[in-house]
Amino acid sequence: MGIRVCEEKKIFSISTPNTTYLMGVSGENLLGHMYYGKRMEDMDGYYLLRSGDSPEEKHNHLRDKVGYLDSFSFEYPVWGTGDFRDPCLRVRDENGYRACELHYETYEILEGKPALSGMPSTFAGKEEGQGARTLIITLRDEVLGLKVLLRYSIFEDSDAIIRSVAAVNESGKKLYLEKILSACLDMDNEDFDLITLHGCWARERHITPHKVSEGKHTVSSLRGETSHHMQPFMALTTNGTSQTEGSVYAMNFVYSGNFIAQTELDHRESVRMSLGIHPDGFEWVLNPGEQFEAPEAVLIYSAQGLGKMTRTFHDLYKNHLIRSKYLHSKRPILINNWEATYFDFDDDKLVAIAAEAKKLGIEMLVMDDGWFGKRCNDECALGDWQVNETKLRGGLKSLVDRVNAEGLKFGIWFEPEMISPDSDLYRAHPDWAIQIPGRPINMARHQYVLDLTRQEIVDYAYECVAKVIRSANIEYVKWDMNRPLSDIGSAALDSEHMGEFYHRYVLGVYQMQERLIREFPDLLLENCSGGGGRFDPGMLYYSPQIWTSDDMDPIERLSIQEGTALLYPLSSMGAHICVCPNHSVGRITPMETRAHAALAGTFGYELDITKLTEEEKTKAIAFNRDYHKYNDLIREGDYYRIASYRENYLYDCWQVTDKDQTRTLVTYIQVRYETERKSRRLKLSGLDPKARYRLEQTGELYSGEMLMNAGYLQPMLFGDYRSILLYFTKE
Repeated sequence: MGIRVCEEKKIFSISTPNTTYLMGVSGENLLGHMYYGKRMEDMDGYYLLRSGDSPEEKHNHLRDKVGYLDSFSFEYPVWGTGDFRDPCLRVRDENGYRACELHYETYEILEGKPALSGMPSTFAGKEEGQGARTLIITLRDEVLGLKVLLRYSIFEDSDAIIRSVAAVNESGKKLYLEKILSACLDMDNEDFDLITLHGCWARERHITPHKVSEGKHTVSSLRGETSHHMQPFMALTTNGTSQTEGSVYAMNFVYSGNFIAQTELDHRESVRMSLGIHPDGFEWVLNPGEQFEAPEAVLIYSAQGLGKMTRTFHDLYKNHLIRSKYLHSKRPILINNWEATYFDFDDDKLVAIAAEAKKLGIEMLVMDDGWFGKRCNDECALGDWQVNETKLRGGLKSLVDRVNAEGLKFGIWFEPEMISPDSDLYRAHPDWAIQIPGRPINMARHQYVLDLTRQEIVDYAYECVAKVIRSANIEYVKWDMNRPLSDIGSAALDSEHMGEFYHRYVLGVYQMQERLIREFPDLLLENCSGGGGRFDPGMLYYSPQIWTSDDMDPIERLSIQEGTALLYPLSSMGAHICVCPNHSVGRITPMETRAHAALAGTFGYELDITKLTEEEKTKAIAFNRDYHKYNDLIREGDYYRIASYRENYLYDCWQVTDKDQTRTLVTYIQVRYETERKSRRLKLSGLDPKARYRLEQTGELYSGEMLMNAGYLQPMLFGDYRSILLYFTKE
């Protein structure tokens, strides 16, 4: 790991264990991108700036500076002076002019990693070898009086590069930031393919490949959250990239609000890849002396295909982003009452579920929606966070004490950001809902959204949650957010500052969650947004796990969890055994298959356990034993994608191997049974080629190189939706 500078040629080299990133300053004092790829010691690549590619560029100041700017490989491109590709920065001055030209000024190298104010940010780890270094490059527009700080941080144990940007107004007049993205890569096209993660509610994060062609390909969200529909991620891959081969250039955004990720291919076969806050609906007033910090972006280059990219993301987030005390601990096996009861429950029903759950080895009961105010359906009472003592006779503490007496921990559901029009809170404070004066508020899911740009509302909503947690022995909170933002308006913002709303809202959410985990450091927090609508790195900074999707059908979960695990650790994926037939799609699947899919995540149950047959209860006991047997491996090990149902439409297979290569767990799920088929060849990964591994189920021995090169032969399982776990241990 290292950051080096060639003072003479003004070249910057950033090296991680396996990658190098090069930048240089042109003769026109512009910061250009030179190289990102396999690690190199040589940094003498000034020629990569192409300062002499054409006569126009050789004599640009005399003849065609605009043409020069429109072809230069910028490290941080701006709008208005000649580069007609999409910029990272667009600034308006008080006179309405929109033009900027950033020139290199200086640099600084820091030991460690600065945090961002009020936002999630990566940090140096506590273990040996997890230290950090940061390069800060200062650019300036002398006309505007604008200083831009480009920050690049690296960690000793990671191939990721963390980028962020700060804009400082050093003039005596206001400036208006209309667009400020966090990262950009200008590269030559290598016949790239593009990978994004698309979906919708109950179908989140499906891996979607595209061919990069001339023009722009954009994935984005304007919903006030990262959304079920698109993930703040994109990756460019070279032809033929697989799990183990090919080059991958990936970006992921550490943010939980509106975003844009874009790839642009121009007529010169130049590719610009950029990521940041979505400029639509965004404008930030930068008064003299003020600074605006953009969120962090994670950049990863892999020369060993998607698998290496995935494991780099996983280790980065586990070592340098997730802070929870539960990160390296087994989470309690929980049962959530939602699909068991919906709104129809009382204290006795919940205690009966807890008593039965204890017999099976379940460790926590989570009480979902419907415990507060007059909440008998989803059309009322959000914001009225007082216990409904008609349902919970004796109050919340009495219920929690009864559940604890059965031997279970207790968790609870909140939706703190929302307000129902039919609620005491709305009747008292109708102006607290996000709204535009004179225009009716559009409802979604029978609810409005609280204006978290206002500090008094943030304080009120936080205190509602904290007061409930203080009142009883509550050890887990599920924080939900069930609708997007619309009708954007705030009584706290004047017309000049209304463009700050979306970002200020996200900062309000971050403030609430930061206060929550500081006041209750032993609390297990799980974020949720109607399922997986806010599954992003920003949320992982506050909670070690996020509800992956409201669809728990194991076959639907194959694609959802494959896409999620492309970026995020298995330990972050909320996953439960669902009721059968499944409530989302009606599919009937074996309990084993539902359990094996859920074991890939945090593991729990979402069904009425009092209605299980004796056979199902016996199976549940066995699944819970499997969780305790395998969870340390699943939580801490390296993830490998062996086969994808998304690609073959027949079966799915993934593998987790511990860091010492001493044991590995292979999960095989057969979606469709086919007659007259041979056994399937599963080529495993991540093993010690010289070691021998024993398959626990049969006692047979295999060499690591045989399992990886020749493969393991998995016989066909009779019937659709069948699954098996294969557990190998090193002799």
